[in-house]
Amino acid sequence: MADLSTWFFISSGLFLGWSLGANHAVNVFGTAVVSKMVKFRTAALISGVFVVLGSIISGAGTTRTINDLGPINAIAGSFSVALAVAISVTAMTRAKLPVSTSQAVIGGIIGWNMFTGSPTDLDSLSRILSSWIASPIIAGVFGYLLFKLLKRTVLTWRIHLLELDQYTRSGLIIVGALASYSLGANNIANVMGMFASAPLFSDLSIGGIIEVSGVQQLFFLGGLAIAVGIFTYGRNVMETVGNDLYKISPLTGFIVVLAEFIVLTLFTSETIESLLLRANLPSIPLVPLSTTQAFIGAILGVGLAKDPHSINFKVLGKIALGWIVAPVSAGLITFISLFFIQNVFEQKVIYPVPYELSRSVLTELKDLGVPTEPIAPLRGKRFTNKKVFRNELLKRHPYTNTQIYSIFQYAIIDSFRIDSNIVNAQLSGSFLTADQMSILKANHGKTFPHKIDIEQFLLRSEVTAPPTGNKMSDKQNDDQRRTIEQAFRAVQRN
Repeated sequence: MADLSTWFFISSGLFLGWSLGANHAVNVFGTAVVSKMVKFRTAALISGVFVVLGSIISGAGTTRTINDLGPINAIAGSFSVALAVAISVTAMTRAKLPVSTSQAVIGGIIGWNMFTGSPTDLDSLSRILSSWIASPIIAGVFGYLLFKLLKRTVLTWRIHLLELDQYTRSGLIIVGALASYSLGANNIANVMGMFASAPLFSDLSIGGIIEVSGVQQLFFLGGLAIAVGIFTYGRNVMETVGNDLYKISPLTGFIVVLAEFIVLTLFTSETIESLLLRANLPSIPLVPLSTTQAFIGAILGVGLAKDPHSINFKVLGKIALGWIVAPVSAGLITFISLFFIQNVFEQKVIYPVPYELSRSVLTELKDLGVPTEPIAPLRGKRFTNKKVFRNELLKRHPYTNTQIYSIFQYAIIDSFRIDSNIVNAQLSGSFLTADQMSILKANHGKTFPHKIDIEQFLLRSEVTAPPTGNKMSDKQNDDQRRTIEQAFRAVQRN
């Protein structure tokens, strides 16, 4: 059971969840409510239930991307980032602007990285930024095509008006529920992703039948907070989008939410990712998407298909301004709040992480194209402060951010130890063959100070396979390697 301090720290995440629900309710049931096809209370109840289900069942994929961008290893740091983002999102909600919580969260994490001297993973950031551009465009294309399809099919079938209204109401409820599920699955990473790396809750067994992990409990609380935000304050933002940007009819609303749901699913579903990889095709990145941008993109797509002159582009400009202000303000508030929490309230916003350049680390960095001669004299010297380590590296060579990130990733001392008991308890009956398990057991007690060391051992021992060029096989190999590393990790940096 979590203690009182844990509840205090995750309160900022719950506040953020409430803010997200209040601001994003319009994206799932706003069209149904504004068009008066579904009562707000009914919509809020359905949305809340499916948001919680999506958070618990399908929230893991996008959370991994958030942690890659900037793994926050101290709960006080997570508290600061979540609080800063919540304040930013709440301010936008009070202004009746649909803001991108994903953008605000990214701004907050980058603010944390800047304060602590942590390098930002530009690969993860680029995937997220590309989704911000792609999602409204894809949603707009789906909105445009779906409306054209609707116009050539349903609207030509001469369905009685009352019967069409009933079908439309049912359709709005169904797509609203589906979009709510996707909202929870995609955005729980924004709410609780920064807390996921800390063991806040113990695994829970319900009747000895159902096992609920600590992370799932965390996601349940976050989903519940989103649901409460939808129910208590979700109606306000609906007025801006539903009445000002574009006059939404019931059928139009159905198309908009359906297009949004499709986009959310594309960027959230691990099943779709696996299907694309099996076909050896590029996969769609699993990233916390801006549901607001997808929703607005769908509205614009439908508006262009129906009547381009009816779109209020002045309101669109006002909304776009909120997308810029939110991440910038979240980053600034995060930086300032971290300073006060660390220096005034004397709370650790980051735990020391040891870094050391070994021969294997320098060899790997050289293979990656990182100049190693300037930092070779640092071999064997240990650093526990990110800023000091970073400054020492930059003093010796003008490394790029990508090179700095690579050095940090490989130089970190992770401490791995092979344990035959762990092999039997955690890896038995998994993807490992009997021979592979025997190899691990034969190396009981062997330790590795760096991640690259255990990776090379696993490759040499043929416990894991080298890259094959097949996207699905390489992903499975990476997942298996990460599972083994996590099982043998001796030091948990939480």
